Amino acid sequence: MKLLHSDGESYRIFAPNSLFMNLIQELRWRGMIQDIIPGTEEQLNKEMTSAYIGFDPTADSLHIGSLVPILLLVHLQKAGHKPFALVGGATGMVGDPSGKSEERNLLSEEILKHNQEGVRKQLMQYLSFDQSKPNYAEMINNYDRFKDYTFLHFIRDVGKHITVNYMMSKDSVKKRLESDSGMSFTEFTYQLVQGYDFYWLYKNKNCKLQMGGSDQWGNIVTGTELIRRKDAGEAFAFTCPLITRADGGKFGKTEKGNIWLDPQKTTPFQFYQFWLNASDEDAEKWIKIFTFLTKDAIDILVHEHKMNPASRTLQKTLAQEITAFVHGKEELEIAVETTEKLFANQNAPAESLTIEDLEEMEGVVISSYDRHKIEQGIDIVSFLAETGIFPSKGEARKMIQGGGVSINRKKMGGIDIKIDKNFLLHNKYILVQKGRKNYYLVNAG
Repeated sequence: MKLLHSDGESYRIFAPNSLFMNLIQELRWRGMIQDIIPGTEEQLNKEMTSAYIGFDPTADSLHIGSLVPILLLVHLQKAGHKPFALVGGATGMVGDPSGKSEERNLLSEEILKHNQEGVRKQLMQYLSFDQSKPNYAEMINNYDRFKDYTFLHFIRDVGKHITVNYMMSKDSVKKRLESDSGMSFTEFTYQLVQGYDFYWLYKNKNCKLQMGGSDQWGNIVTGTELIRRKDAGEAFAFTCPLITRADGGKFGKTEKGNIWLDPQKTTPFQFYQFWLNASDEDAEKWIKIFTFLTKDAIDILVHEHKMNPASRTLQKTLAQEITAFVHGKEELEIAVETTEKLFANQNAPAESLTIEDLEEMEGVVISSYDRHKIEQGIDIVSFLAETGIFPSKGEARKMIQGGGVSINRKKMGGIDIKIDKNFLLHNKYILVQKGRKNYYLVNAG
């Protein structure tokens, strides 16, 4: 299947100064607009507009939940506008209560700095910071201006313009105040800190637009309100719906946890597999959001998929496009090759796989295991638990009894099986399949 954007550079198209692609129209058909301040579309069609999205450094990598805001910035830049990516060194110290049922633990300055650097490096992969372009991207860290801003100056300069009544009317605040855990003053001030970010960018960078997830709407409009009250200015905003899964599961979560953009946390193979395993309903929705394919191209793909669902045309295209965008064409090709080796011709015995085939299966979780235990022989339940393939012997036992474990492509029929040197492929490896889609290569060499 042909990749339309596999070189990576074709994502970064810049419109001529005199012509701006209708960004809102583009995002609407993709299902990426939820709330919008009136006049936003007109502002974007009128002139090159600077806009920003904030990313709080709660970890040293972004995950696929962050892909939507990243893609909003990419679409913005493609449409000829100027993106600002704000890394929230300061807001990260406060903690955003939006969408949270409990207050999260505050991170130390040292951890935050480490996380900020990881997030900064990732964002630089997806936007063009080429200063020869009129709409080159800029990175801002709000800690740089907050670190010397005293509490007294902040409550005088910012706090006096926003009433407590206004702050308490926000859904994110009301829900927490009504909960058993309540809300600390620290979290209560978060919307003021974020609102001041927008005001500062408006005053110093002529930034007139903020974008974000729909859970950020309350924080975002606090910024537009601060700009109006403090500077009599006009600012704009829109949000994207939060991504959901058709089966009700949390988007971007698997049994192993988050799907990260960092290849050290989630390998390109695992990343590719996540998208490849999307349901038909999710794939039809996600291919509009997570790729840059045109409406006509997507309509054709949807039609082809419905004519032959077994071909999984949508899932394959979605997985290829987004893996190429995040990890590059080379890593995509390796992920596809590994997938073919694991899933194609599954009836062929594992012994037919060469040692090169096994060692080139990049992204398959490789566990090291004590060869001495294999040579002595160890019961299958202990083996699966000790390799970390299952978190406990109980879960391993349950999965085996349910017929969900295969070793070297042979289904394991009972918990009394002994794993010994006869299981070693090329006297070194054991290939374990957990469920339908999870593979592990155990190295006992």
